[in-house]
Amino acid sequence: MIKFRNIVMAAFGAASIGGFAHAQTAQSLPAEQSVRNVVLVHGAFADGSGWRGVYEDLTARGYRVTIVQNPLTSLADDVSATRRALDRQDGGTILVGHSWGGVVITEAGVDDKVKGLVYVSALTPDVGETAGDQYEGFGIPSTFVIEEQPDGFGYINSARFQEGFAADVSDTDAAFMRDSQVPIAMSVFGAPVTQAAWRTRPSWFIVATEDAAISPPMLRAQAQKIGATKVEIRASHVPMISQPHAVADVIDQAARSASAH
Repeated sequence: MIKFRNIVMAAFGAASIGGFAHAQTAQSLPAEQSVRNVVLVHGAFADGSGWRGVYEDLTARGYRVTIVQNPLTSLADDVSATRRALDRQDGGTILVGHSWGGVVITEAGVDDKVKGLVYVSALTPDVGETAGDQYEGFGIPSTFVIEEQPDGFGYINSARFQEGFAADVSDTDAAFMRDSQVPIAMSVFGAPVTQAAWRTRPSWFIVATEDAAISPPMLRAQAQKIGATKVEIRASHVPMISQPHAVADVIDQAARSASAH
């Protein structure tokens, strides 16, 4: 019988090989750049696989990239998942959040390793505010239809999914995203944050100009509220899927800027 220890050692050996390969790739970043880690936090109705294109772009540039898998069961649970990822970083980190993930990084981003925040079509509550509070004065676009289930979890309406969430993604990919939705506990939108990392960290904000889930005027207001460096990208609510290179460029800009300060 194969001993458990042997399995662990074999896995460790494989990880060491992967680490060596990563160490070689990382030489493509300037030696003086101190911020070399990126943690990506997904939003509601999705999982971390939506970051695949950004992950591949950033790792090719030499960054060490970690993708959080949020349980989407509560703000506290998602923040804990992000903190576990941050605990595994070996130095300065750019923390990135999409949509609901913006709330998560706002709470978790006070970690000492976090040197900058990137919000991607995201929500930016202040201390004591909730995700739901951010919609005041703007509302939810009619194209974005959430159906709450009897157990309190929500899904995006299947018939309106592509229109409201991923209009610039191929029909095939949008269908897969629709049918692999991860429901979110609707109660999270009423949970106030206790920290506002953007008050103490430099921030960047990507406004998706064709967003049909969070209105572009609301996104611009969120960026202005936190004093972020704003970058507009012609994309739907999921620019990390439809425009991964443009999103990676902003993250790279954030890492280089944070390294210089």
